[in-house]
Amino acid sequence: MGVMKTPGVYIVEKNAFPNSVVEVATAVPAFIGYTEKADNKGKSLLNKPWRITSMSEFQNYFGFGPTPKFNIKDKPANQGDEADFSLNGTEYVLEQDAGKFLLYNSMLLFFQNGGGPCYIVSVGNYKDDIEADKLQKGIGFLVKEQEPTMVVIPETVLLEEDDSISVQQAALAHCGGNMKNRVAILDIWGGQKDRQDPAGDCIEKFRSALGINYLDYAVAYYPWVNTTIVQDQDLSYDNIANSDILQGLLRTGMGIPDPLPNDADAKITQQADAIADITTTPLGDAEKSLLNKSLVAMSPLYGNILAAIKEKLNLLPPAAAMAGIYTMVDNSRGVWKAPANVSLSAVVSPAVNISHDEQEDLNVTTQGKSINAIRSFIGEGTLVWGARTLDGNSLDWRYINVRRTMIMLEESIRLASKAYVFDQNDANTWVTVKSMIRNFLTGIWKRGGLAGAVADDAFSVHVGLGETMTSEDILEGIMRITVLVAISRPAEFIEITFQQQMQKS
Repeated sequence: MGVMKTPGVYIVEKNAFPNSVVEVATAVPAFIGYTEKADNKGKSLLNKPWRITSMSEFQNYFGFGPTPKFNIKDKPANQGDEADFSLNGTEYVLEQDAGKFLLYNSMLLFFQNGGGPCYIVSVGNYKDDIEADKLQKGIGFLVKEQEPTMVVIPETVLLEEDDSISVQQAALAHCGGNMKNRVAILDIWGGQKDRQDPAGDCIEKFRSALGINYLDYAVAYYPWVNTTIVQDQDLSYDNIANSDILQGLLRTGMGIPDPLPNDADAKITQQADAIADITTTPLGDAEKSLLNKSLVAMSPLYGNILAAIKEKLNLLPPAAAMAGIYTMVDNSRGVWKAPANVSLSAVVSPAVNISHDEQEDLNVTTQGKSINAIRSFIGEGTLVWGARTLDGNSLDWRYINVRRTMIMLEESIRLASKAYVFDQNDANTWVTVKSMIRNFLTGIWKRGGLAGAVADDAFSVHVGLGETMTSEDILEGIMRITVLVAISRPAEFIEITFQQQMQKS
């Protein structure tokens, strides 16, 4: 208060309690990719991080998914992959030549697995080619956003392998080098293939190319997953680019001669007319749906073709699903709970079945680049079976929940401590700051986020002259605070020892 000059009674109020530390959000992923549109009531959202909370909001601002187009081709004799379908001994494959974008279906997978608030950075639309430069620039637009805690770029797997690694390295540099308050969830290029694939081991290629920088700010999962995101009603003959080839195959499969004789019976004529309608005058939505149902009922081959297309479109990289799992686990158990031993929703199976022995090299390797497995267990479904960062040999940052918990603690305390910038660097301020941090950490410890039978075992806070600072620090205007925390680590390996004992009676 000011100097007292007039006799009287003056009231002075003093704060009895320090500021409190508010826990920052821990599960806010940022997705970067291509969308149908990027528009907010006439204003472009291209290259602008935009916060949404649901799939309906995504559709409102960024539109719907692309229309995938497949070409029916004869299976090359030297191709090792299985044929997608066959007719009269001839094998055929389906090659997608349009609509190769993954962000929309990845967002569906994210929300199916418990996803919530997130940011979208649209770097282009479906008329553009997927380019590494655009995706890297999309990462840069997140620098000014403080809320995101994860970075996910599903469409990196659609780039060339070297370009994919370049984008992922840019994501690592952003998370661990620039921001230091978020983690990158990476997809394995070619992760839908077995490690014994003739084209090479996708895991070894990934480990060799990624480098060693900022590995404790990244996590990767293998293999891709077979999902149920695309349903039967989402597909029709519109998804076949060369409809003339489709018509010919359907006529052959149904035994309809070409041209149709004048004395053909009514059933064959009806079938021929239905097939001809595929390329006739454009039909309305209701007529298309009716025609599609008729073709499915009349031709098993047609149903097999659509089933093969659905299987291809439902094969997705798992990073978006894991972002949803992180959100779900954070909300139900806390960021300190490892996001593992959790089942994936809208997932039928992993693309590659991994045995117990095959997972050994994924989890523990001399390079330290641990890859978390997604495995199928009888009677349990598809489970996330790993919780390590790519810095798997580090005792400090081996587990993803440890890294993410530390990010939460650092960001929460950093933001709360800004209230004391420019305050006096003396004992009063030191006691206040120490009390504020201790109260916050006590709450985290009581909720199970820190390990220790008592609070003093779980954390300690140090600040003061002769303890964390020198006289020169005070003259320089520096207040140093040291916080020691014991973060809970998962019981990754449980060993139960049995031995026989002597009979006692």
